[in-house]
Amino acid sequence: MTKQEAKERIEKLKSEINHHRYLYHVLDKQEISDAALDSLKKELFDLEQIYPDLITSDSPTQRVAGEPLPYFKKVKHETRMISLNDAFTEQDMLDWEKRVKKLLPSEISLEYYGEQKFDGLAVSLIYKQGVFVLGSTRGDGFTGEDVTNNLRTIEAIPLKILDQKTVLDNFKKLGLDNILKSWPDVIEVRGEVILTKKEFKRINSEQEKQGLPLYANPRNVAAGSIRQLDPKITSKRKLDFYAYDLVTDLGQKTHEQKHVILKALGFKTHANNKVLKNLKEIFAFQKEVGQKRANLDYEIDGIVLIVNDNKTFQNLGMVGKSYRGAIAYKFSPAEATTIVEDVIIQVGRTGVLTPVAVLKPIEVSGVVVSRATLHNKEEIKRLGLKIGDTVIVSRAGDVIPQVNKVLTNLRTGKEKVFHMPNLCPICESKIVEDERGILMRCVNKNCFAQSKERLYHFVSRQAFDMVGLGPKILDRFLEEGLIRDAADIFDLEEGDIQTLERFGDKSAINIIEAISKAKKVSLDRFIYSLGILHVGDQNSQVIAERLSWQEQIRRPLDVLKVSQGFNLNDWSALKDFGPKIAQSLYQYFQNAKNQDFIKRLDQAGIEIKKFSQRENLKFKDLNFVFTGTLNNLSREKAKERVKTLSGHVSESVSSQTDYLVAGDNPGSKYEQAKKLNVKIISEQEFLKMAEL
Repeated sequence: MTKQEAKERIEKLKSEINHHRYLYHVLDKQEISDAALDSLKKELFDLEQIYPDLITSDSPTQRVAGEPLPYFKKVKHETRMISLNDAFTEQDMLDWEKRVKKLLPSEISLEYYGEQKFDGLAVSLIYKQGVFVLGSTRGDGFTGEDVTNNLRTIEAIPLKILDQKTVLDNFKKLGLDNILKSWPDVIEVRGEVILTKKEFKRINSEQEKQGLPLYANPRNVAAGSIRQLDPKITSKRKLDFYAYDLVTDLGQKTHEQKHVILKALGFKTHANNKVLKNLKEIFAFQKEVGQKRANLDYEIDGIVLIVNDNKTFQNLGMVGKSYRGAIAYKFSPAEATTIVEDVIIQVGRTGVLTPVAVLKPIEVSGVVVSRATLHNKEEIKRLGLKIGDTVIVSRAGDVIPQVNKVLTNLRTGKEKVFHMPNLCPICESKIVEDERGILMRCVNKNCFAQSKERLYHFVSRQAFDMVGLGPKILDRFLEEGLIRDAADIFDLEEGDIQTLERFGDKSAINIIEAISKAKKVSLDRFIYSLGILHVGDQNSQVIAERLSWQEQIRRPLDVLKVSQGFNLNDWSALKDFGPKIAQSLYQYFQNAKNQDFIKRLDQAGIEIKKFSQRENLKFKDLNFVFTGTLNNLSREKAKERVKTLSGHVSESVSSQTDYLVAGDNPGSKYEQAKKLNVKIISEQEFLKMAEL
């Protein structure tokens, strides 16, 4: 992305984010989920990190939250209340730590304090001479709303700090008796107002009984309750509170000590916070918290990481209007924003055409996905979707990702309208619509079967040898719209597979690993994988030898370039190649669709191993046929050995056959060889001949 393109994208993102923030914070309305808004904010933040000179004072990253509501008294914060920048992936965390360490002397060893990130409403509590006198919301970070009376109804918020003697006794028990130098007149504490899941369920039950709309989530109820003008309404909702920051200096040297002191003062703090030494421990902590998340009685949306040493934290300063030394490492959202890079058509088992969005890979609900179903042409029309659009993608539970909404305000004018095809993209047969004009179907009954067979051939042992990708799995990928042809296999992400029913994390990882390993392939196997009519594995070997005369073949585009330079006579000149094979090869490499397929394989990163002419000519001009079961090596390994020694392998016995290798329980080939006086040898004799 050029700087000008980034500037245009930033302006559109700022406008869109401000729109949704105004709806949520000022009008108490919400059009998109918090997760989707976070995703837009993350994209904006990342772009501004790349081009810091494009950061402006009106950017949403430069203000903490929305405008305070007009019907509460405004309160100016003595110390600004800051929100945190977000991280969603391990790479985001690596980038954050790299930025932090870059600003510090090399001798400083960092440690972090990790705590759960509550999904509630941040508030500030002011205590004068130990008595709670003022409570306010964050507002825009500088000015909040006076909600003291509402906060007084929350039992978890002490109306008075513990007396000095008790506090000092607590300090002594905690080993902090030398911290407090003097007792301050004013103490400021910050924390989160939350609503438990149990109470949320009770409140919604009451709403339902009264025929009133149900609330969307506990966070909205907590925030709405604190904003009530009548404290009596707030008191009916059993809100909770956790303290997480001590603004006043009581001698604390680390963030961990802040939590210890808060507890000593009589505030409720979370018990499962932890000092973390490095990123490895951070990742483990986030995973541990995530696994317990569903069983918690309150909502959290991630963990917070803070540089533990207070002096180092302060020295790191701020970026924009967020502290450099702290970050929110959020759980992967159930919704996220990304860009539609293309729309492809998948042909199902019954011939139905399904449009599938090819997405810029994005993490949703813990997995990276690159495909999302668009169902049918009416769904595209309903969404108003174009190629190049920014969209909200969701994945609830384990269902296949789908596009929920198009963010039309982010369009640049370069987006392209998608049209359903008039002919089947697989076989170019006629397309017909159902009675409702919604579903489109290919009328060629053999269409899907042909495409499946090509896939089976491509991944077979003699071609790309993708272990674990059998026919059933490939059929499922086709039916779910994850792939159209073999080239799409290399674009799959783990998350695309994990979303399928009965496909767990382990099976997805194994499949992706098999695909990754298969990206390096020998030239003869690559040619064989193309499934060219009349071209088997033996012919593929001859073609590979001939192509490598021209130049070293390193990638699929090299194969295409050299092959397109061959005419019919060139192909016919190859050993034992008749006119049918030559014609088939010529037509294949001149076909635009096949050329596009090879180009897509090249874009997928396929590497073709350096082809070496055979130096061992022991089996030169000898033809072998195998029958029966071999005990010491597989049939494929035996064939590979013959080829390595410059020999040829056939599937049927003929007068041209030099040796029939007979294993256990030989079939009809054995009798045929005897009739033709073909020499029959045992597996052991073959092993000796082949120097195995």
